[in-house]
Amino acid sequence: MLTLRRFSAFLSLFILPLCACKAQSPAPAPLTTIAAPQGGKIVYGAVSGATTQSAVLTSLLARVHNLCGEKPQIGRVFQFTGTNSVGVFFTVTDHPEGNIPLAGMVIARSTGPNQVDGAMIYDVAARFGTTVNPMLQQLSGVWQTGGAGAASGAGVAPPAGGSVPAASSGASSPAGAASASSVPLHPVTAPDNSASLSVPDGWTVDPQSNHGAIIVRGPNGEQLGLEMNRGGIDPTNPFRAKNDAHGQLEGPGTVVYAFRGDLTKEFVPVFQAWRQAGGQGPAKIQVDKIQEMPEPQGTHGVMASGQMDPDGKGMQFFSDLMTVTDPTRDYGSYSVTLSHALLPLAIADKEKPMLNSIISTYKPNMQVVNAENGKLLQQKQQSDQQILAAAQARVNQIHQIGAQATARMNATEAANDAQHASWNAGQNANAQNNQGFSNYLLDQSVVQNNSTGAHGTLWNNAAEGLVQSNPSKYSYVTNPNLVPGTDF
Repeated sequence: MLTLRRFSAFLSLFILPLCACKAQSPAPAPLTTIAAPQGGKIVYGAVSGATTQSAVLTSLLARVHNLCGEKPQIGRVFQFTGTNSVGVFFTVTDHPEGNIPLAGMVIARSTGPNQVDGAMIYDVAARFGTTVNPMLQQLSGVWQTGGAGAASGAGVAPPAGGSVPAASSGASSPAGAASASSVPLHPVTAPDNSASLSVPDGWTVDPQSNHGAIIVRGPNGEQLGLEMNRGGIDPTNPFRAKNDAHGQLEGPGTVVYAFRGDLTKEFVPVFQAWRQAGGQGPAKIQVDKIQEMPEPQGTHGVMASGQMDPDGKGMQFFSDLMTVTDPTRDYGSYSVTLSHALLPLAIADKEKPMLNSIISTYKPNMQVVNAENGKLLQQKQQSDQQILAAAQARVNQIHQIGAQATARMNATEAANDAQHASWNAGQNANAQNNQGFSNYLLDQSVVQNNSTGAHGTLWNNAAEGLVQSNPSKYSYVTNPNLVPGTDF
């Protein structure tokens, strides 16, 4: 449902048919509330005591606050280019009615000097994505002339970013708009049957359409991609920085950008990273309008429009809805969803109504999408396990290399010690033998006091006298028992 709500916002701002009345139009009636047939509520009319657009918006949002028991969360106020109307999206929980999440939009328009009226549409948040456009069309009909009998949809399809040109009551569309919006459409389906769309003859489906995203191209260079999604990573995340150095960076199709949460400032670099993930180079982009969209906590959304040169062949009109989730703390992973409309400048104004008609026919096949998402989740879990296993294998390998190096060092040291001990033993035996030979040449002998263990070197006659006189106390010391430092 969040996907539908985001997509609906993209469509709503692109086709919003609300038009300001002429200054001499009758003053709007007091606030009127009507129930939309498809669900939701529509409120419109004069706002007591409010003489400015900001006062109208504030009063309507205060009304939501009082009715629901909490302050609504709002996006940025946006101006409908070419008109005297402004609006803002909101989300709120209706506590008196059982803590029901709601979503909606409040609008203020100037109808003359110090004359401002307002309108509000809202519905259950989970359903707002499918009811917002019918409610806007119904509001256009009753609000444009101040009466329920007006025809709905009598406005003009807005240019970039949800702007709406001014028109008087009952104004007709400019030349070409009606004919473009009435071009026959026929349904087309993504190759995996995850989404469908209706397009004019000559339009084709990109074979890369899948997982609820559908991309179509027109014969004159038109492009439209809805609900396209890519995974993203923050390359500055410590886990990523460590493992990407070992070749663990996600494969093609991954948006690589250190997203920090302010999509109004980061739309262009995220969009460029999106293009790079698809194997495309940077595009020249001129953003004329960008506005924040209301999203759940941890998700950021913007509507952006202007001109871009995607292929070096000249600037084209674009209108995008982008949402990005916050990167996860542990792995730096996030998600980017993009709905992207691109029209050649020469035909942009003429074909916007037709593009509106195409967009309104988008239908995801949630059964297929959920099944595919389940497979993707399983693959992601397996991929994460493989990454962690590979990281652990590298750690184990490092430990093994360290253990092997330690074992080699210990073995080398042991061999060296044995060699040194053998050499020392040989040297000691040589020294003992040399001393024994020296004693033999000098007619000397080494005698030991058996009681104290003390050694002494004596002339042979003296040594023989001691040993013979008291053999239990004195004895000769042979060469192997000569003591270094004492006997030699």
